[in-house]
Amino acid sequence: MTTLETLQDILMREYQLSREQLAPEAPMSALGIDSLGMIELMFQIEERFGLTLPDDDATQFTTVADVVRFIDQLRQAPVPSASATVPGVS
Repeated sequence: MTTLETLQDILMREYQLSREQLAPEAPMSALGIDSLGMIELMFQIEERFGLTLPDDDATQFTTVADVVRFIDQLRQAPVPSASATVPGVS
């Protein structure tokens, strides 16, 4: 399943939208997803994709494709090793 399809599944479940409404170019605001909805969506994305999202402003996403690109970038980012995050451990 692609990132787009997974995101569509989340949005279909949470907002009772159809897959046809969730085309990549669909504006998030036109789907009824406001800033609070975007924050809630970020929690759903963290849970579904097993990601820890940065505390960036979630309202920066204007389209479904913007959210997909964001998720894909996070999924491709290297995971820091434990020794790199613990001071004094080499």
